Amino acid sequence: MEFGRLITAMVTPFDQDLQIDWAAAGKLIDYLIDEQKTDSIIVSGTTGESPTLSEDEKLHLFEFSVKHAAGRCKVIAGTGSNDTSHTISLTQKAEALGVDGILLVTPYYNKPSQEGLYQHYKAVAASTSLPIMLYNVPGRTGVNLLPETTARLSSIPNITSTKEAIGDLDQITKLLTIVDQDFIVYCGDDSLTLPMMSIGAHGIVSVASHVVGSSMKEMMEAHLSGDTGTAAKLHRQLLPVFKGLFEFPSPAPVKCALKLKGLETGGVRLPLLSANEQQEAFIASLF
Repeated sequence: MEFGRLITAMVTPFDQDLQIDWAAAGKLIDYLIDEQKTDSIIVSGTTGESPTLSEDEKLHLFEFSVKHAAGRCKVIAGTGSNDTSHTISLTQKAEALGVDGILLVTPYYNKPSQEGLYQHYKAVAASTSLPIMLYNVPGRTGVNLLPETTARLSSIPNITSTKEAIGDLDQITKLLTIVDQDFIVYCGDDSLTLPMMSIGAHGIVSVASHVVGSSMKEMMEAHLSGDTGTAAKLHRQLLPVFKGLFEFPSPAPVKCALKLKGLETGGVRLPLLSANEQQEAFIASLF
């Protein structure tokens, strides 16, 4: 489909001064495509520390990622904010840089109504020709994009998918039942990849795919081929990694895991903190 089944919400590599490390970013993109089998990358999502990236940094990341990926995977730009006019502006700039799609988180902190959410997304969709993935993550934003609202949005031609990080399979079941038939639902929680695919989700927007992406792809392919036993076994094996990478505030755990695997992506910007010795030992125990 549009973005494939395995999408990695990519970390933003930093140098010792917590500035973007472009050489490391190129190595990371190559690694995600070649070794972890990712179909698409999301640039400047939450895992990419979007709250602490400047607009110029985001735009340079979009441009760099498009050029470096060179068609080997799709590049999805995280342009969502809690200001509709700013979201439109950044989305249009991202489109001009050649990204393949847009990820739009629900507006955070200002707690819009369901009608406000609908009008926000409708306005952004009207400003771009790119396919849009909605992103529902109430634990971070304070607002839940309800299935009925997503169903309304699914009839807008370039709103093609949603990333659901709600941990509620009942709500996901209702969503899958009422959205347009060609609308794609992605899981937004690594540990729910297989459960959500079992009720009709298309794939996963993942953090863990930085380090276990190829195994996740194997799990999904086993499920899709009807080998439910192998899929379930892989899910059980991967669950400690899925959970462990959120043991402390993300993306510090996954950046630590990448470092332990020999791929340096640097620290995290305040107010987040990098893994301490005890936390690093815990991450090492997962592999």
